[in-house]
Amino acid sequence: MTMHLPHLPLLTCLLAASIGLASAAAEAPSAAHADGPVAGLRTISADLRTATGPMNRMHEFCIGAGRANEGLRADWQRQLVRAHDECGFRYIRFHGLFCDDMGVYFEDKGSPVYNWQYIDELFDFLQRIGMKPFVEIGFMPSALASGSQTIFWWRGNVTPPKDYEKWEAFVAAFVRHCTERYGADEVRTWYFEVWNEPNLDGFWMGNPEKKSYEEWAPGARAEYLKLYASTARAVKSVDQKLRVGGPATAGEGWIDETLAYCADQKVPLDFVSTHSYATMSGYLDEHGNAGTVFSPDRNAITAGVQRVRGQIDRSPFPKAELHYTEWSASYTPSDPIHDSCHSASFILDKMRKIAAASESMSYWTFTDIFEEAGPRNTPFHGGFGLFNYQDLPKPSFFAYKFLHRLGATQLTCSDPAAFVCKGRADTVQALFWDFTITHPGPSVINQEFYRKDQPAKSKPPVELTLAGLNSGSYRLVVTKVGYRSNDVQTAWRDLGSPSQLAAYQVEGLRKASSGAACIDEPVRIGADGRFSRRFEIRENDVYMVELSPLRIE
Repeated sequence: MTMHLPHLPLLTCLLAASIGLASAAAEAPSAAHADGPVAGLRTISADLRTATGPMNRMHEFCIGAGRANEGLRADWQRQLVRAHDECGFRYIRFHGLFCDDMGVYFEDKGSPVYNWQYIDELFDFLQRIGMKPFVEIGFMPSALASGSQTIFWWRGNVTPPKDYEKWEAFVAAFVRHCTERYGADEVRTWYFEVWNEPNLDGFWMGNPEKKSYEEWAPGARAEYLKLYASTARAVKSVDQKLRVGGPATAGEGWIDETLAYCADQKVPLDFVSTHSYATMSGYLDEHGNAGTVFSPDRNAITAGVQRVRGQIDRSPFPKAELHYTEWSASYTPSDPIHDSCHSASFILDKMRKIAAASESMSYWTFTDIFEEAGPRNTPFHGGFGLFNYQDLPKPSFFAYKFLHRLGATQLTCSDPAAFVCKGRADTVQALFWDFTITHPGPSVINQEFYRKDQPAKSKPPVELTLAGLNSGSYRLVVTKVGYRSNDVQTAWRDLGSPSQLAAYQVEGLRKASSGAACIDEPVRIGADGRFSRRFEIRENDVYMVELSPLRIE
């Protein structure tokens, strides 16, 4: 295979590399050779002969989406294919699998009628692209619901079943159908999570009497645990090897209570799930109207994950897996931090620190096709997604894409904001970033701060040094994300923040967020097996550096 090297004809590149002249090639402005001492210089070093073990892939285990019915749309499916292919996501979780718009449950003179057509269409698609459902069991079909309280534009019913025997039979019929359609071995790899955020009154039984949370919570928790036990029995009645868990709570709530209940009542619990967002307050903003404030705590998210892991370890279920089935910088679908260049370094900081403390961290969500408050009317409205409506990737997308490109073996590296990995055929990848909390504090909400232009300040440069390389010619590819680098929000703002985009504007924004390399050139590794390069870095910049041996056939 012939390897194409942009900017220089292939023959010239090879000749320059072979005689060691490639180091004299013109530099991209984002990098400089190590040519003297610099105050505060940050050094990232790794040796290919010293590994810590396999690279942890928990970051790509699962990704979130709004609701099941949206998964029947072509644009949703198109974006998920790209997210799977480029970021490696293996499971996907969404609300509303049993809502009326999925047509799953009716009654004919009191007799249940089941219909799996829409679920089959969605699950068949996931199977075709190599993904699996992380099944959120909910919400309640209206024909089976005990009340009329709903949430969201699409009216998810949040009340308990009017008949728990019918509910158990319905859940068992659904699980049995999936087993028959996809095979027991496949469905045993799935996860069945009971409900979503039952510790918030908007998601569970409503709060018609306007009780305080302290008055509402005990009864709500008892009813949820009843639902959990009923649902777990239904799932396990089909196959004891299927995995069921919960409580899928907001803000890491009800963990000890769920663990204790399942132990006391001998109810199966294969995994614990919960949610966390890096904001200073609040857990539900259905209409996207809340003013949110990014947490100033650098250990936000991380500390909570470690605390919940400790709760599990000390419980009667110490081997239970931990899955964060929602997490992000903010809990509202109208927060410009989601669109911002700040999001990439935030994601990487959390993934580096959390590591093996959780089996998964499911980012909420992969797409802005998300209709809790109905369809949005602007291309960048602070939606949760890695992509906006026009398939334009945000900086958050590149965080996951870079993580996926890291090789299978993680090398020893003491820098807390870097991964250095070794891949196939002597390839090396170094991913490093600066995570700086620039938010001014509680006096300014995210909807004001991250909507404005926020130029990044310079930080001391980074010197990347690698040892243990085989001598020879390599291709160096460097990709950068940060302020005005693959920064689609700022590019959109430069257009005047139009509420609707013309085709030529979409194409311009696509180029501004293309993920094109800022450096792509040959380098020569000498007999000492060392590589060194200095990079200028600013607040919240992210660099992906890839070295690949040149082979010409």
